[in-house]
Amino acid sequence: MSKWLYTSMLALLSLASTQAQELDVNVTVNTPTLQLADPRVFQDLKTAIQAFMNNQKWTDESYLPEERIKVNLVLTVSQEFSANSFGGELAIQAVRPVYGSSYETPLLSHNDRDVSFTYEQFQPLQYSEVSFNDNLSSILAFYAYIIIGLDYDSFVPFGGDNYFQTAQDVLSAVPQSVTASNKGWRSIDGNRNRYWIIENLLSPRVRNFRQAYYDYHRQALDIMYKDVVSGRILMLKAIEDIVQVNQNYPNAMIVQMFTNAKSSEIVEIFKQGTPTEKNRIVQAMSRIDAANASKYRAIRG
Repeated sequence: MSKWLYTSMLALLSLASTQAQELDVNVTVNTPTLQLADPRVFQDLKTAIQAFMNNQKWTDESYLPEERIKVNLVLTVSQEFSANSFGGELAIQAVRPVYGSSYETPLLSHNDRDVSFTYEQFQPLQYSEVSFNDNLSSILAFYAYIIIGLDYDSFVPFGGDNYFQTAQDVLSAVPQSVTASNKGWRSIDGNRNRYWIIENLLSPRVRNFRQAYYDYHRQALDIMYKDVVSGRILMLKAIEDIVQVNQNYPNAMIVQMFTNAKSSEIVEIFKQGTPTEKNRIVQAMSRIDAANASKYRAIRG
């Protein structure tokens, strides 16, 4: 494909996206140690990923521009298997606004360490609901649906069901020949990968986590602009419900992802709590995020 045709296609996609899509994604591509590939390949890759994420219509819903979900993607390419075959990791951060404030709360803060892909300069990324195209497109589509599902879950109890199921469909559509050579899609690839993210989100054992996720956002954070005390009490209850989920499903990946996204926010909110609230939140967070127990103990001052 010529560079002119590639650029023209991206311009047309951008024009089509004036009716706002669901995601507002900013992309960074880092290549700290690569030697074989032309650096311009990765400039084009950044543009291709951004167009793929921002111009694809992921749902049947209509979004206003200000309703788009803000996402930062940082792809760090650290391995060259050939001039057009690479490996690395993808850091994903997504936020949503808190009602009645200018504050944005993190929905997701996750690092996928099993990203492998092939890419030719000027190659557009494509997604099909009915067929597999390439590993990178599937990874990006998978996370698009995870982000949208989490956003819906934060506004409506279990509102993300359809999008999590579509993420499961993306995973299921990846051929065995691809999963065998590209880690992250199978349970046997480890206990912290894409397989376990969607397994957790669709598992009945983790159903109460999703209710607590809604309570944390809609019932607690979103009322704090008018009633901080009540919001903090409801947030504490939601977190203690997540502790119970972690007891029923030890080391559930989705609980770890929750603490990765929320730990700093929780610390700042509960620094203003009562002594009883501080003790309860330190106990709860230390149980589900023991590695950072000292961070939570600082809440007590």
